Amino acid sequence: MPLHQWCKVLIVDDELLIRQGIKHSLHWEKEGFQIIGEAANGEEALDLIETLQPQIVITDMVMPVMDGEELTKAIKEHYPQIEIIILSSFGDFDYVRSTFQHGISDYILKPQLEGANLLNALKQAARKIPGVVLVEDNGEDVTIPIEAIMERLLTGFESDVDLASIEGVFPHRHFGILGIDIKAYTNHKKGRAQPLVEEIEKELKSNFTKIKIHRLPVTENIIAFLVNFELNQLQTIKDFIKTISMSLRYVDTTIGWVLTEPFTEFFDLKKVYQKELQRLIQYRFFLPDTSVMIYDELPSAREANEPFQLTKFTELFQRKHFEAAFLYLEAYIEDLSHQYTTDEFEFKSLLGNIIFNVAMLLGNMAYESKELEEEKYSYISLIDGASDIKEALSLLDEFLKNARVVIEAVPSKSEQPNMQRLLDYINEHYAEPLNLTDMGKRFHYNPSYLSNYFSDNNDQSFSEYLTQVRIEKSIELLQKKDKSIAKISMLVGYSDHSYFCRVFKKLRGVSPSSYRRQYFNSRKREE
Repeated sequence: MPLHQWCKVLIVDDELLIRQGIKHSLHWEKEGFQIIGEAANGEEALDLIETLQPQIVITDMVMPVMDGEELTKAIKEHYPQIEIIILSSFGDFDYVRSTFQHGISDYILKPQLEGANLLNALKQAARKIPGVVLVEDNGEDVTIPIEAIMERLLTGFESDVDLASIEGVFPHRHFGILGIDIKAYTNHKKGRAQPLVEEIEKELKSNFTKIKIHRLPVTENIIAFLVNFELNQLQTIKDFIKTISMSLRYVDTTIGWVLTEPFTEFFDLKKVYQKELQRLIQYRFFLPDTSVMIYDELPSAREANEPFQLTKFTELFQRKHFEAAFLYLEAYIEDLSHQYTTDEFEFKSLLGNIIFNVAMLLGNMAYESKELEEEKYSYISLIDGASDIKEALSLLDEFLKNARVVIEAVPSKSEQPNMQRLLDYINEHYAEPLNLTDMGKRFHYNPSYLSNYFSDNNDQSFSEYLTQVRIEKSIELLQKKDKSIAKISMLVGYSDHSYFCRVFKKLRGVSPSSYRRQYFNSRKREE
């Protein structure tokens, strides 16, 4: 007879691909086992063990935060009934040997981690557990938990269950995904999301007695439930989400609730999860004060504006028109911050790019900006990890205030009006065949002296600065479709098209044609 209660297994490995490989290396339920969770290190595993109570733990040896040896020792000290299977590489054997004294069940070398070896180790471990009777694979159908089927769908592996078994679990015509964004919550609570998951699930099921609710696998930042209902129940679901988001029990501005548009095909689960649910949750970065995001009740979004013109910003800065530069930047960021459909990664990248360029420009212009230069990477990193737009813009504002202090302070070097005249001339005449000899004649400098003077006062050589200006101008032209690359190379001062392409690729890492293609592909995705 097929088992009605499976032997519960927890997987612990810091490599996602290894965890996925283990999960899909055999048909767990048919063999009498069930994966009940996974963790990326020993510390996460101990939190899950307390809640999920697995009977077998499969763990890697080398992991961050808490490794396999520490985890094994902690499990055997606090949960001696749990059997442990160790995963290791060839070079870790001496390391693995130290865990045998703690009573592990078995170990498997990662190069030999395949279905037959894993199943053999699992069966050996299960035989040591009192009360567990393994089912023999006699060809009979085994009822697979719907949670296991949904996890396989979400991870890209087709399940072998038939449609009839799905219909038996989901009697209603429509599906929706209810998601709870807990990224900021888990950061605050140090990852202890399991109690919250169970509490929310209990509340949902107690209120939706005529609506089917099934929990989806919990990721690091998202709790999600598949909701099965009839269309006439949809408004009830919406009202309940609004109520629970405001209830005293769940008042927490760090938690956001989202509901996807209804769909009718169960096997569309992965597509809806990845495209619709993730999209709605991403909107919360720009709308942190909006605790509920329902697919057809979204606020109006502003239309996308023109791309930020870094060349324009740079030119204003180099001419020391600082207020004009900052006003242009602030107006652009203010407008962009109201376009909540903007990609979060692109928004953060823009802020990081601005910080990097402001620090670089101030250094090139001989301002006392060493401290700002050293801090720029810290600001960029903090912005990259910001949980919402308020936090990201607060960091940008702090950096720009520090930049203003640098600008307004007495510079360490005396002002160089002649240097600024050189920069202005290059910015205006970059398309001409400029060289040190001609520049020296125009500004009454010896070419050799001019070369040293330029490098000493600008942190860039004459040729490096001219190349930078020309490439920045070419980027601005490449972002439009009205001119060929050959034409653009001439407009920015390169008579040799192939030489322009080599210089562009050296500075930008891609050819002009590749840059243009990537740029317009990115614009299409935004649209």
